Amino acid sequence: MLSRLRCGSLDAGCRLPGCRGGRADLGGSRDEARVATRALMLEWLKQPGFYGTHATLGADLSQTMATLFTVLFVIGWTQAKGHKGHAHHWLVLSGMVAMLAFFTSYYLFRQLGVLAFEGKAGFGGSQDLYDHVFIPLLTMHITLVVIGLVMAIYMIVLGFRTQTFLDGRRLLRSGLLKTPWKKMGTIFGVITGVVLLLFVSRVATSGFSARKLLVYLGLLGLVGIVFAIEMAIQRVWPDGERRHRALGRFTMIIYCILFVTGSVTYTMLYILYPGKIG
Repeated sequence: MLSRLRCGSLDAGCRLPGCRGGRADLGGSRDEARVATRALMLEWLKQPGFYGTHATLGADLSQTMATLFTVLFVIGWTQAKGHKGHAHHWLVLSGMVAMLAFFTSYYLFRQLGVLAFEGKAGFGGSQDLYDHVFIPLLTMHITLVVIGLVMAIYMIVLGFRTQTFLDGRRLLRSGLLKTPWKKMGTIFGVITGVVLLLFVSRVATSGFSARKLLVYLGLLGLVGIVFAIEMAIQRVWPDGERRHRALGRFTMIIYCILFVTGSVTYTMLYILYPGKIG
């Protein structure tokens, strides 16, 4: 399908940047190539979905992956309760990394929550239903997405910090687990320096844009939130094992609620009350 889109977009008039005379300008800049690729991906994600609803391909893909990740995390949760440390560690770690990679890439292309700023055109129900049910539900869903992404990063780090090995078994290490402010500040400073270097290199190769700045500031903000959570929570649960179990349970509950709110949002948008925006 993507190949057909490429042919249709680049040959039939080729209105994308970097195209001349109905053909792609192979000598165009890398920035133009990235813009063209992004446009193709956006066009691909807007194609009709595969579930037979009014959803786009992007929406169906997102819902499918959300379902898959939820199932994986529930399985990982049961493994943890069954004291299957190795299986739990690798399943949840790989699931969280894959989830972060997929949804970060997807949001960069399609921008999750865009319907919240598009007005009622994307929702086919009544204005009252839109104002008092759909928007609060979507707002709750987006808020939980942010919390879920923060907790995914935090739990990955916490999992490595609290693990220990005994007779070939992976276990949680009980005992005091605290990070001093000075060490936390040093780590954050190093991460900030790396992010700034990446930002400067991007600006040097493809020019400055407010969008790039917001992305990198958002990344630093996310890291800062994770660190702030760590400093606050380690006072409540100084024991590493108890902290991991309590926050793991909280994170799994968040992901289950996310699946419910996402599924209800999908049903309202693309099955019960489809609108004009895919």
